[in-house]
Amino acid sequence: MSGPGNRRAPFLGRMSLPERNFIAEALRAETVGGILLLVAAVAALIWANTLSGSYEAVRGFHLGPAALGLDLSVQHWAANGLLAVFFFVAGIELKRELVAGELRDPKAAALPVVAALCGMAMPALVYFAVNSIGGGSLQGWAVPTATDIAFALAVLAVIGTSLPAALRAFLLTLAVVDDLFAILIIAIFFTSKIDFLALGLAAAGLVIFYLLLRKGVRGWYVYVPLALVIWGLMENSGVHATIAGVAMGLMLRCTRRDGETQSPGEHIEHLVRPLSAGLAVPLFALFSAGVSISGGAVHEVFTRPETLGVVLGLVVGKALGIFGGTWCTARFTRAELNPDLKWPDVFAVASLAGIGFTVSLLIGELAFAGDLVLTDEIKASVLIGSLLAAVFAGILLKVRNIKYKKLCEDEERDEDQDGIPDIYERDKPEYHLRMAAIHEAKAAEHRRLAEVASGTHAGDDGPA
Repeated sequence: MSGPGNRRAPFLGRMSLPERNFIAEALRAETVGGILLLVAAVAALIWANTLSGSYEAVRGFHLGPAALGLDLSVQHWAANGLLAVFFFVAGIELKRELVAGELRDPKAAALPVVAALCGMAMPALVYFAVNSIGGGSLQGWAVPTATDIAFALAVLAVIGTSLPAALRAFLLTLAVVDDLFAILIIAIFFTSKIDFLALGLAAAGLVIFYLLLRKGVRGWYVYVPLALVIWGLMENSGVHATIAGVAMGLMLRCTRRDGETQSPGEHIEHLVRPLSAGLAVPLFALFSAGVSISGGAVHEVFTRPETLGVVLGLVVGKALGIFGGTWCTARFTRAELNPDLKWPDVFAVASLAGIGFTVSLLIGELAFAGDLVLTDEIKASVLIGSLLAAVFAGILLKVRNIKYKKLCEDEERDEDQDGIPDIYERDKPEYHLRMAAIHEAKAAEHRRLAEVASGTHAGDDGPA
């Protein structure tokens, strides 16, 4: 029998109240953004398949100062410019997770980090196997490795599934680690020619950005122009410009000092996240997700090794990788699963992580930049793979939705109406005293009503 000294650590257990509140606010913004992302993707598909000429004309239209090397197409601006905002928020998320969130404790971080790494390695291995056997190009190995948290949460909103806070936090942590490694993949594998002068100037700009933050300089009119200059230099350096976004996000302070209700990083994330989730990512989807979806195109997705590798990587590789990594890590670290949840719940969330979309589309564009036909087919495979992963996960989650709703109701219940869920106060005497007072007041009211009812009946029994 295990005693207190060797009791196993809970996995997917209750989070601290501040962490729960922060996660809930972040996921609300991502859910709204995810629904806009779904709308943008559907609009792109309809536009590209009904008025393909105008769609190609608009996303191929060039604008920007050529003298600064920024005469770019609308599609390029969306992928390199707008997604820099997305990766800026991802950088802040990662920094916060490392210093104040789920990843700050190496022991606690081991499980989601290993799960995320396995969830990236397995899709790449599936893609590699399919293309090695089928004789396809290995360039697209990184396409199915990403998870789109906004799209995943939008799917949850659409199918009406209420995931408990711990499962949502696990999904968010997976996506944050995913984003980190996606950034590294882009920086290492999709940088060809480097302009060292522009890269050096961008690095100098980042140093200035960091020093201004450390000195406590405030004002958007200082940082926004500097950020634009850094982005422009990074774009001209040959390194993908989104790297500038994540680098600046990682520089923000995400720990709270005495008297602060929010750290600077949390404050900036709160301001910028709606711009990222509500505008930047949906516009990227609008100008990247528009591919021709005909019977022949769908047939090509399931017969060409490159596209089949992406579909299987997202649907099979993600689910097996994340679930397998989670189970093995829990097994060897003696982490015990929350008794309210079951391992099929973890598998369902792992399947939901197979929704790649935003970063997968971006990596697909980078991996096959020289082949426009194959690029469009890869995009179609990302859409189909993400859709299949969403349907599969939705079915698995629906089976347990009644249980999830009960868990969510328990997490939200606030019978003493003090603004803090009761589940966080059951070990506090003050909570029980408040509840006792509430029940005594209710009992007194019922006694009064009983006396009134008794008097009424007594009056009815008297002479007419």
